[in-house]
Amino acid sequence: MQNSYNQKVALITGSGKRRLGNAIAAALAQRGYAVAVHYNRSAEEAERTVAMLQEHDAHTVAFQADVSIEADVDRLFEQVVDRFGRLDVLVTAAAVWELKPLEEITAEDVRRQLDVNALGTFLCCRRAGLIMVDQPEGGAIVTIGDWAVARPYTNYSAYFLSKGTIPTLTRTMAVELSGRNPAVRVNCILPGPVLPPENLSEADVKGAVAGTLLKRLGRAENIAHAVVFLVENDFVTGVCLPVDGGRTIAGN
Repeated sequence: MQNSYNQKVALITGSGKRRLGNAIAAALAQRGYAVAVHYNRSAEEAERTVAMLQEHDAHTVAFQADVSIEADVDRLFEQVVDRFGRLDVLVTAAAVWELKPLEEITAEDVRRQLDVNALGTFLCCRRAGLIMVDQPEGGAIVTIGDWAVARPYTNYSAYFLSKGTIPTLTRTMAVELSGRNPAVRVNCILPGPVLPPENLSEADVKGAVAGTLLKRLGRAENIAHAVVFLVENDFVTGVCLPVDGGRTIAGN
């Protein structure tokens, strides 16, 4: 079924689970976008997300893909365009995040983080960007990085290695795609302490809060608001925006 309402269309990777991508999907649905919800293994959660968005009259469909596999990414974008007829926004929120001491990290651990966080983001941005350059209206891509690539902390070295590629990837794609269609923009959000993992200790959560200037955790909605800004402000591209409560510049 094509997008008969001529709505703008947003694909948010990693939006099946109730984390950042989920909140971003809801925010864009509220702005009138048709939403392609992406998941890898969280099929039931993705269907609950679709049902939740449909309760608010959003035109939304769930799609499965492993973003680290090129053939899966190609299939994902083909299915989205076949279903909706266009693609106006991509947000790359799919990621893996694993705590592991440096002494225990294996080459396979590093490859897994790079495959999902770096390669997966690249494959999705390239595929979306080349779709958008053929649209007169262009489109907007927002990648999701991490504030702490500037100030890494211990026990996440494989993760930071993979996420450290995102700012460079963002600027590279902004240059590459604008040369093909100046209406295609690529920006990045660098979230701070928002939605800490359930397995994070209370002491680590308190430390993250203490390390911000605002002395509190952020909310997924703070990231979603920033994504909406970067999608809607058509004179911003190649920017990496920290949304971190001042964590990047805090003294401790």
